[in-house]
Amino acid sequence: MATRQTSSSGKSKSPRIQVVLPEELCQKLAEFADAESRTVSNMAKVLIQQGVERLQQAQASQASPVQAGFQAELFRQGLEASQAQKPQRLRGAPRRVRLHRPD
Repeated sequence: MATRQTSSSGKSKSPRIQVVLPEELCQKLAEFADAESRTVSNMAKVLIQQGVERLQQAQASQASPVQAGFQAELFRQGLEASQAQKPQRLRGAPRRVRLHRPD
């Protein structure tokens, strides 16, 4: 379980965890952190956040295929509705296109 510390002002700090990594993984993490000008700790946080988001997305798509189908149907209907509309002229676009013919 993550431990929560308190600062000298009495406010609680973010929870902290401790992780043991193999040497190779730790080296790769340090290289990624250096490439993005981050600390190793911050890089680990970013990668964990990305991993958690991917897992949540995967669980959401597996948990409710009906909902995913509904979202796909709404997206398709939106595309069809936009295609049915008359194309609009871009602002500032020339009304007449002149072709340059080389002599």
